[in-house]
This record gives sequence, structure tokens and C-alpha cells, in this order.
Amino acid sequence: MVLIHTPKLDRNAPCWCGSGKKYKQCHMNFDDKIRQFERKGYEVPMHKLLKSPEDLDGIRESAKINIAVLDEVADQIRVGMTTQEIDRIVSELTAKMGGVPAPLNYEGFPKSVCTSRNSEVCHGIPSEDVVLADGDIINVDVSTIYKGYYSDSSRMFLLGNVAEETRRLVEVAKECVEVGIANTKPWTFLGDMGHAVHQHALDNRYSVVRQIGGHGCGFAFHEDPWVSYVSAPGSGMLMVPGLVFTIEPMVNMGGDEIYEDEENHWTIYTKDGKPSAQWEVEVAVTETGCEILCY
Repeated sequence: MVLIHTPKLDRNAPCWCGSGKKYKQCHMNFDDKIRQFERKGYEVPMHKLLKSPEDLDGIRESAKINIAVLDEVADQIRVGMTTQEIDRIVSELTAKMGGVPAPLNYEGFPKSVCTSRNSEVCHGIPSEDVVLADGDIINVDVSTIYKGYYSDSSRMFLLGNVAEETRRLVEVAKECVEVGIANTKPWTFLGDMGHAVHQHALDNRYSVVRQIGGHGCGFAFHEDPWVSYVSAPGSGMLMVPGLVFTIEPMVNMGGDEIYEDEENHWTIYTKDGKPSAQWEVEVAVTETGCEILCY
């Protein structure tokens, strides 16, 4: 269980959120509602995970760079381009706009972006030796730091004459994200959302990677909660306004088994060699649903 905070504040004390209001006029009822779930044994978010309106503004500014970078990749990506050229685009434009690529040197990752082709599930490393070919699909995963705030999103790109069954995989992977967005609702659980995503993939005869999921984001590149897309309803963290995380199911044409590259210890592949597709958005839970911060 994740406890939300230390003992309850006095009603007339300044609210923990920094609004300057008295606790009773600000987050007291909010906290009482969370405690009702906590007492029943559900996982609830700590205050430190919740983003204030000012924090959300900071993430939105970071996201402007992230979105612009992916837009630029979309404009330039082509058959014959190396994945290292994608890395150059990301690195140069991010710096030009005042940001820092979050993947660069993160736990030893050597590049500014992840480029994952075909049977590569995620964490593909850009290289001069990897040339995009006719019929390829590729996920370009961009993450940006701007004035201390983190944004994160990825898109799929189809190169040339992509097989119809592969195109369908990419489409359904995007639909899975849309299902996730539609099922991100306050006072429900991450498991509810993840279950809906998984069911949509299964309905289309695809599988979803189990070992890798989404994550909290905003104050750091990866923060709590961990987000599964093969989860049971009523499981996982309670979603409340101010919680920010990514929706990024990895949808496989074949089975859900994966393995890690033995040489670079980063790139993840499907075990059966069949294609995998992933789209990623970063969302903030609101009073009525969610806001897409980065795409």
C-alpha cells in the first residue's frame, strides 16, 4: 500500500499543495476521499506525485518541444535515412528550442532518442548502420527536459510499401492508446484502464507486452506509478486529479514474449521475430477525465 502522507493536517493550516489557502478550503475533502480508498486497502498516490497547476504548465512547455521534435521527424523521415539521422534531428532541434533530450546518458543510454524498427519492441539505439528500408515500421520515442520538467511521447512511422497486416497492427496499437485515454477517469484505477487496453488488443488478436509498461512522468523521466496494460480491473493505483503518467502499450503481432539484446543491453525484441508497434502519450488526470499533455 502507498500511504498518501503523514498525519492529517489541521483544518486551518495552509494546504499542502502550496495554494496559500487553508486546508479546509482546498484539499481537505480531496484527501478524505482518498483515505476512503486507502482504508479499503487500495493503492493511492502520495501527495508528492500530484502535479499543481503550475507544474502542469511546466510540463506543457516541455511538451511543446517534444511535440515539435516529433513533428520534424515526421516531416523528414524517409526510406534510405539512417536512424542516426533521426537522432541528429532530435538532438539539434531539442537544443535549439532550449531543451535537453532526456534519454541521452540516462542510465548509460548513448543516444538522444529511441528508434525501434519492426520486431524491436522498444529502446532501439540509433546507428549509422541502420538504414530505413521500404516496408519498415519504426517507433520514434522522444523525451524532453525543459526547465526541470519532463515530457515523453512516441509515434509510429510507416516507410514505403508496408504490408497490410503490419499497417493494421500499427492502427490497432494507436486505437489501444485511444482506449486508454477514454478509460483514464478520476476515482477509478490504473488497472481499469490497462484492462480495457489489453482487451482491445486481444479482440484484434494481438498481444501486449507484460514486463514493460508506462510510468509517471513530469518531475523525473520515470517516476511512480508503474502502468501495466495487462492488468485486472480494480488493481493498480487510484487515479486522481493531478496524477500524470504515460499511456504506451507495446502491441505485438505474435506472442507477448520478449528478450533483451545481449550486446547493448537496451534493445528489446519480440521473441518470435514478429512486428511490434507502440504509440505513447503523456496524460494528466483531471476532474472529468484526462488531458493529453504530450503526443
